[in-house]
Amino acid sequence: MKNVNIILGPIISEKSMNDAANNRYHFKVLKSANKREIKKIIEEKFKVNVLKIATVTVKGRSVKAGVKRLEILKPSFKKAFVTIKAGQKIGLFDAGSEGAK
Repeated sequence: MKNVNIILGPIISEKSMNDAANNRYHFKVLKSANKREIKKIIEEKFKVNVLKIATVTVKGRSVKAGVKRLEILKPSFKKAFVTIKAGQKIGLFDAGSEGAK
């Protein structure tokens, strides 16, 4: 499996930003990826030391959208919760607090 395609993107939400302050980051990853592969690519890509990884598979759900209220099936995906060493950061999750003042 190519390491480049394992991480699909960061998950940016209120909960993930609160966890980022505690060195825990959330990513959307391939369903076939395992913890060793995720750890390896995070350490290579962001130059951080990964302490712990937890994963969870989110089941797909159906939603109704549009004027005709058609039912659309959202696909299932896998989340990875990555805990890194204290004092290190991943730049994707910076809120830009300097500009808010």
